[in-house]
Amino acid sequence: MTRSLAAPVGIDTNDRERIEATVDFIRTHDTDGVLAAMVPDLTAADHAAIAEHCRFAHAAVLVFPSELSAVAATLETFDLVASANQPSTVVRGRLALRHGLSEDRLPVQILRARVGAADGTLCEIEVFVLVDAPPKVVAAERATAAEAHLALDTGPVDDLTLTGLRALFTGAGKLRADGGGYSPHEDSTVLYFACIGTRTCSYRRLELRVPGHRPHVLSTHLDESEDPAHRLLRQLTGAWTTQALAVAADLGIADRLAATPGLPVAELAAQTGTDCAALTRLMRYLVDLEVVRTHDAGYELTDTGALLARESDRTLRSIASLYGGAFYESFGALGFAIRTGTTAFDHHFGRHHFDYFAAEPERAALFDSAMAASAAIFGQIGHLMDTTSATTVVDVGGGSGELLARVLSGNPGLRGILFERDSTLDRARATFAEADCASRCDLVGGDFFTTDVPSEGDIYLLSRVLHDWNDDDCRTILRSCAAAMSAHARLYVIERLLPESSSRSLVPAWDLHMLCNVGGRERSRDHYGALAASAGLEVVGADALPLGFAMLCVRHVTGCGPSDED
Repeated sequence: MTRSLAAPVGIDTNDRERIEATVDFIRTHDTDGVLAAMVPDLTAADHAAIAEHCRFAHAAVLVFPSELSAVAATLETFDLVASANQPSTVVRGRLALRHGLSEDRLPVQILRARVGAADGTLCEIEVFVLVDAPPKVVAAERATAAEAHLALDTGPVDDLTLTGLRALFTGAGKLRADGGGYSPHEDSTVLYFACIGTRTCSYRRLELRVPGHRPHVLSTHLDESEDPAHRLLRQLTGAWTTQALAVAADLGIADRLAATPGLPVAELAAQTGTDCAALTRLMRYLVDLEVVRTHDAGYELTDTGALLARESDRTLRSIASLYGGAFYESFGALGFAIRTGTTAFDHHFGRHHFDYFAAEPERAALFDSAMAASAAIFGQIGHLMDTTSATTVVDVGGGSGELLARVLSGNPGLRGILFERDSTLDRARATFAEADCASRCDLVGGDFFTTDVPSEGDIYLLSRVLHDWNDDDCRTILRSCAAAMSAHARLYVIERLLPESSSRSLVPAWDLHMLCNVGGRERSRDHYGALAASAGLEVVGADALPLGFAMLCVRHVTGCGPSDED
């Protein structure tokens, strides 16, 4: 137990109490305890894997005495002997960035003292000391305790192992990269991580300290780290990013750079009919977005930028145009959707988005192209389906047929039925003809609210249909499918799934999009399970797909489905 004594001269009670709390934490924790507190979402196996390479090294606190010797005297009251002070490189830089001050005005020193951890191993208390600090710095840092952290030391690991440790912390561990640096005084690289969600532990940051200079890993880590103000400004300017990408797609910039890498801006401007000076400014922004990079006297596409080219196998060009067009306009009325719970698209354009896009051939073609591009994201889902004994696949509400065409192309023994509105079937014919499977696919006009779903299927598909509708409509759709399905038939539902926990995901953004622009919603697996149950169906399996999607396998509840003779 620590001893409560009066604070030595030169250090106030606040700072002394912070030092005391830090000493107490070290004496009551070990490596396992630190991992349990800081990364509770990792499994026991993950904790064991980290512990193979890391150990609890120190707990740190930042204090503001009037003289450095007061900190050493304070440590002595806990029977601790301070080491010689050293200058801090990393914390000094973090403070300077956070408070907009020159590093010269923040001469941070470090004092260390050995403290026994709960398992008997020797750890350290690391006290960052800033003497006579500017009052605004003292007030802000005491309010946030941003530099108080726990640290793990690694042994002489290679960069591959270090990258793996980072991936555990920032992935399932739900920590965020939060700066770092190289300390020449100690010849060590430090990587900081910040907690995103709630933690039982009062410490909000974790440091990983590695021997030697690790420039490649450090560079990656720093690229993922952002100052909060920088992060907020980047998020606030997200609309600029959307428009820049949409304009680049609409001008065909990616198509021209795909054909001629290194194309000079003057020639690119001439080909796109744009002002050269203005295009130069757009290209500079696209470099910052890592969509293009400089090449010879001009620019070339990155892997990300290549997805904006029309001829890319995974082109997202039409999605960029859609998100930068009508959906961009309607999202400006998001506040209306939040206040009323109704769709902003309908409010802005005066009609539902299905009616809006169906009203003109050009709009309909853009929407169908965007949906087809999204289908390409899924990859070869036909290989994930159980096609044993199956002969016919029915795609319910399958749009222009892109997904069904992919399934049929990957399974030559299957026939297909596309069940869609009559207005879409002409575009679907072109899709099946291009995929050379038109002879194996029947096109049936209708909709799942007023027309019986075809009953010939062994496999049924509902791809990105249910998220367009409220729960009552979803129940109607699922009951229509259930009525058409024989006892042995399977229904595959493809949707983005909301995460069941606080893990980071793309899906909450699309959930907001569905509220604002469509009137539907994204759901969790359990939510879809409940909807399926209301139709006499059950979710019996799930396969993860890219970008937050999943394919749920749904069947009649055992003993409750229609007989094959019905």
